[in-house]
Amino acid sequence: MNSSVVNLAMQLIKIPSVSPLDLGCQKIIYKRLKNIGFKIYFFNINNTKNIFAYRGSEGKHLNFLGHTDVVPGGDEKKWKYGAFNPFLFKNKILFGRGASDMKGAIASMIIAAENFVTKNNSYKGKLSFLFTSDEESSGIDGIVKVVDLLKKKKQYIDYCIVGEPSSEKILGDVIKIGRRGSITFNIKIKGISGHVAYPKYLKNPIHIIIPLLNKLINYQWDNGNKDFIPTSLQITNIFSNSLSGNVSPDELSFQFNIRFSNIIQPKKIVLLVNKIFNNNLFDCEINWKVFALPFLNKKFELINVVSSSIKKFNSIDTKLSTSGGTSDGRFLNLLTDQIVELGLINKTIHKYNECVKVSDLELLSFLYEDIMNKLLV
Repeated sequence: MNSSVVNLAMQLIKIPSVSPLDLGCQKIIYKRLKNIGFKIYFFNINNTKNIFAYRGSEGKHLNFLGHTDVVPGGDEKKWKYGAFNPFLFKNKILFGRGASDMKGAIASMIIAAENFVTKNNSYKGKLSFLFTSDEESSGIDGIVKVVDLLKKKKQYIDYCIVGEPSSEKILGDVIKIGRRGSITFNIKIKGISGHVAYPKYLKNPIHIIIPLLNKLINYQWDNGNKDFIPTSLQITNIFSNSLSGNVSPDELSFQFNIRFSNIIQPKKIVLLVNKIFNNNLFDCEINWKVFALPFLNKKFELINVVSSSIKKFNSIDTKLSTSGGTSDGRFLNLLTDQIVELGLINKTIHKYNECVKVSDLELLSFLYEDIMNKLLV
């Protein structure tokens, strides 16, 4: 197999860059982009590596956004070929952690840029890349920090393509034009412990919480709209400090996450949660944190360009979506109001034996290059 995009993807997958570590991925990117005339800056914060590279100045600014970090490989025995041992099966499928999320897409971006610059050395506009190694973990030292620095340098962007794996069954069948927000609550309820045989002398926080959990699970926050599905909640953890099978706990903690649309504000969610839990029947402590605000691309110039490229190369009509988790696109929303997520098929991301079709890697690179041509030539 003599495919430049596959070879680059394999180079990147071989590096065990478990978030927030990069361990050399960005050095490979640096060398490739420097060879074709990109100016490159590193913004390294604590253990996080961030790289911003650009070429050109006059005209529209097209940015490609991604991350070089991956989730842990997990139990090596559950991998056919090893998490960080990229394996090309019959020259058709590439296995390895990050193949789909998102080292494969990064390889497609870099090869697209090399081909584009070779054919259009004097293109109009600015082409840039922004990569972090802190997307899969806390995100506190990644794109959010770099965006602040770029704003201070007045580095605004006209269009942003995020390489997250947006496709579902066929490459390009879904692109993301926004994402829901995310807020996590940690709630602690205090009771009175005691012997389970004497319930009149105790206050069991588990019994207190059961009807409230049912109320949370069934609560209808909103009905959604044409762009977003209804706001939803998932309980992620429940823990009590029970000492024995015949002693009721005196404290219970639990956590839940709410993914919310642009219909409802975080402040309203907090007020509603407080209303459910704050009463005189028990002692309750509520803590919450907003991890992401929703964003939505309301302009169709970039959407139309991406959709037309998909139609041209893959002969399908793409679906516009805001589903899925959060992405670093929410931070770029501070620099541009035109963001589209276009990446590989997400069926195996974060799973054992994560993999990608070689044909999809090559096709994605063609799509990225075509988008560059449409917006910068």
